[in-house]
Amino acid sequence: MEEHHEDHGHSVAAWTAVGIMLVGAALGSIAVVIPSMLLGIIAAVVIVAGAIAGKVLAMAGYGSKPHDSEREDLIADAPDERGTSTVGKS
Repeated sequence: MEEHHEDHGHSVAAWTAVGIMLVGAALGSIAVVIPSMLLGIIAAVVIVAGAIAGKVLAMAGYGSKPHDSEREDLIADAPDERGTSTVGKS
């Protein structure tokens, strides 16, 4: 019986995105307590920047890596040399 361990996205990309977005959420909270439209807009921009930073880092290879079973699925779904999918063919 093989034990399957999931990392739930624990990666540099995920942690960076969440960290930046938490700073944005904190700024947004302060903007509500001290009614400040400018600070609210800045908070929204920081949150969006966090999401973008996470995606860019994931695309750069800092995201979570697929597990062995996921790699097999990706290989099975990959097109062959002619460019056709091998899914469902024997």
